Amino acid sequence: MQTTTESSQPERREASRAHLDLHALAARSFDALAAMYAGATSARSMREIEGTPKGRMLAVLGVGRTPLGAPVRAFAASRLFVWDGKTFTSTSDREGHGINRLQIPGALGRQNLFPFQTRFGASAVDGAEALILDYDLPENPPWIRRIHDEVRLVAPGLFLGPAMWKGARGNRTLLWFALDARVG
Repeated sequence: MQTTTESSQPERREASRAHLDLHALAARSFDALAAMYAGATSARSMREIEGTPKGRMLAVLGVGRTPLGAPVRAFAASRLFVWDGKTFTSTSDREGHGINRLQIPGALGRQNLFPFQTRFGASAVDGAEALILDYDLPENPPWIRRIHDEVRLVAPGLFLGPAMWKGARGNRTLLWFALDARVG
């Protein structure tokens, strides 16, 4: 008589993904986040991210293994960190727009800055589908227009993405960030 007590690989992966949150993602290295992103899937609709998901910077290129790694991660998790997340509005299942939410307590308060258009398209990382955030808009300053963001789902309602700089030699990932649509 044969009994099966172990769960299948996809079931185990889904169970571990269900426990992911911003804190768990922030504990991962730059390279581990890149590997996770490579295995992530694109959302099916803009409506999956619509609203005001809470954002968090997770890892910065070249900082994680230095003495600055822990303080940078702690600062990104603190109330003093300027970036709070993004606001998304869908115009269809495949397109929309959004803006970054910043907070500067005691100075400028809450601000909505640096708008972007959203669409599904080929990832600058690997060519697979991702939700693209396009900052190349006339209302943004030139240095913001050179940013390329994109995100994929790593768990229901939890999006992971690279923030990239569009340079003469192509896009370069400078940091990883996450957006949690379950919080916001």
